[in-house]
Amino acid sequence: MSTQTAPDTAQTDNRTAQVELVIGGMTCASCANRIEKKLNRLDGVTATVNYATEKARVHYPDTVAPSDLVAVVEQAGYTASLPQPPAAEPDTTEPADPADRLRTRLLISLVLTVPVIAMAMIPALQFTNWQWLSLTLAAPVVVWGALPFHRAAWTNLRHATATMDTLVSLGTLAAFGWSIYALFWGTAGTPGMTHPFEFTIARMDGTGSIYLEAAAGVTTFILAGRYFEARSKRRAGAALRALLELGAKEVSVLRRTGQDDWSEQRIPVEQLSVGDRFVVRPGEKIATDGVITDGASAVDVSMLTGESVPLEVGPEDAVTGATVNVGGRITVRATRVGSDTQLAQMAKLVEDAQTGKAQAQRLADRISGVFVPIVIALAVATLGFWLGTGGSVAAAFTAAVAVLIIACPCALGLATPTALMVGTGRGAQLGILIKGPEVLESTRQVDTVVLDKTGTVTTGRMALVDVVAAAGEDTGEVLRLAGSLEDSSEHPIARAIAEGARERTAGLSPVESFRNSAGLGVEGVVDGHAVVVGRPGLLADYALHLDDALQESLREAESQGRTAVAVGWDGRARGVLVVADTVKPTSAEAVSRLRALGLTPIMLTGDNATAADAIARQVGIDQVIAEVLPQDKVAVIERLQREGKRVAMVGDGVNDAAALARADLGLAIGTGTDIAIEAADLTLVRGDLTAAPDAIRLARRTLGTIKGNLFWAFGYNVAMIPLAMAGLLNPMLAGAAMAFSSVFVVSNSLRLRNFRPTH
Repeated sequence: MSTQTAPDTAQTDNRTAQVELVIGGMTCASCANRIEKKLNRLDGVTATVNYATEKARVHYPDTVAPSDLVAVVEQAGYTASLPQPPAAEPDTTEPADPADRLRTRLLISLVLTVPVIAMAMIPALQFTNWQWLSLTLAAPVVVWGALPFHRAAWTNLRHATATMDTLVSLGTLAAFGWSIYALFWGTAGTPGMTHPFEFTIARMDGTGSIYLEAAAGVTTFILAGRYFEARSKRRAGAALRALLELGAKEVSVLRRTGQDDWSEQRIPVEQLSVGDRFVVRPGEKIATDGVITDGASAVDVSMLTGESVPLEVGPEDAVTGATVNVGGRITVRATRVGSDTQLAQMAKLVEDAQTGKAQAQRLADRISGVFVPIVIALAVATLGFWLGTGGSVAAAFTAAVAVLIIACPCALGLATPTALMVGTGRGAQLGILIKGPEVLESTRQVDTVVLDKTGTVTTGRMALVDVVAAAGEDTGEVLRLAGSLEDSSEHPIARAIAEGARERTAGLSPVESFRNSAGLGVEGVVDGHAVVVGRPGLLADYALHLDDALQESLREAESQGRTAVAVGWDGRARGVLVVADTVKPTSAEAVSRLRALGLTPIMLTGDNATAADAIARQVGIDQVIAEVLPQDKVAVIERLQREGKRVAMVGDGVNDAAALARADLGLAIGTGTDIAIEAADLTLVRGDLTAAPDAIRLARRTLGTIKGNLFWAFGYNVAMIPLAMAGLLNPMLAGAAMAFSSVFVVSNSLRLRNFRPTH
């Protein structure tokens, strides 16, 4: 077994200044790339644009002003704003959610589109003047429903670029525009007109055909894809919000009222200053980073370190904001506030990890840089060819419209969302949440899985694992008396002992004269016995000395990374109680399954090497990295990546959040903290580590389906475009072929419902 400790890391930033811009107007990952390129062309500027959070982190020299950065983004066709200082009064208005706006646009378009398609495809529904009803219903869809695509296409046009938005806008407007022409200036508006269904356009003038169903259908299909994308993207910033919500909201600060008199004043935590003294009572969160000036207690630091054993603290000991005081009353002097606190620094780590993490671009977006201009050129060439060979203007324009319609990427728009919906739906049934399509590409090549110990491999809760009684003593009586006394304490170790005693003995007894010695143990009278439970030093103060056998039991427990407390009464040490964080029953099986997927498991923990090795041996892990500080977990992931490994990270604590975001694939245990869950790519809802190999298998299967969908969606376009150019495919048939390609993509995605977990 190899055990390593965390490396020392230091980060430097030679840039003069840094700013974070809020970006607006991006519609795809290629927009983020375009803004990045524009900003990076400035001398001395290094920029990273995060499409998910819609922010740009920019390092710039003295020669560049922040307003210059905003101007560059605006010149590229997008909006940018500098961070605003906090307002004196909080803004209680709720900003409109982009996903909600898209959902409204999608639902209205869907209601209007369904009858348009039905009337066009079912002759029995083509009553007198049905075409005018179709126009009435389709017009709002093409004009208002497709407005985001038209805006993006106009922006692209002004900057001499093209994306899928360009093709969607051109195709829908061309089909709609031709339909308007055919209705008002052709013969399509004649009462009693029925929709002809001809395979070719060679013998038709085109003025009797309308393509409103294609224009409205393409718009609605693409809106559906954008909605599901926006809904996934909306969660991207939740990790930072969840982390910042962990902090205390108010604090009891001490204010001087006289030369030697102090009074408590309740104030918002934002008003704390360095040097202020504040009071933290049992059960309260510590408001900010500081040093204890008075009192002693135990602090639950699990939200920070992930470790379940509380930290005993006293005067001059440092404490961290957002950790919980689980013992006595303490007074703390603030040493760091606001953005300087460890909690705020961890929030920055998560954001940095997310920003620096490569955002996998959709295959459709990557190809669109070539595909869209080619399609437009082919449509123009088709128009010119037909006109040049003596064809009518109507036939030439109809052929060009057919090219645009058959190339419209509705199947491409459905390829990712439908596979993702089915895959995530099936995953939810199995206790697996996949956050979005961009997280899937790394699953195929992941070769190393880093497992956090506490709460992931282990339960994350202290439990009684052993009771050792001195010679001649009854273990049940030792446990009963100790558990009765510990039941009056709120300390996590005490709760573990009391719970174990309640489960294993006939019942607990009442306690008299209970006294807590912070950091040492407890004492009191139980059934007439003066019982002491705690560290051997506390028992020694009462002349309760451990014999050689009990001392050996205590040393053995500590050598295994467990916590041992001594029990004594009536002048004699009676036993040793051992508590520990226990391994989850399924962890060993999960590690075996991960190996079967070709992954190398590594355990990562802030615990000491002895305890970590003991846990690793139980579950079959050979490599352990122990004694890792929270900020060093990211460094460990980065080191493994520099060694050429593709790393998956499984964790549950706040201290895991940045590492989960930095890893090639982050998997959060669903029973862990919200910040870890939000920072991860995949969430294992049921809290069972065996879900990790199932999650990787499902993610790989979903990615394979997405790629298959994209391949066949492009395949339809490639096969049908030549037919449309040759006049062998009229626009209506092009619309039908386009719809069939969508049906095929959806059907292929539905196969993911058959995914089964490994047993």
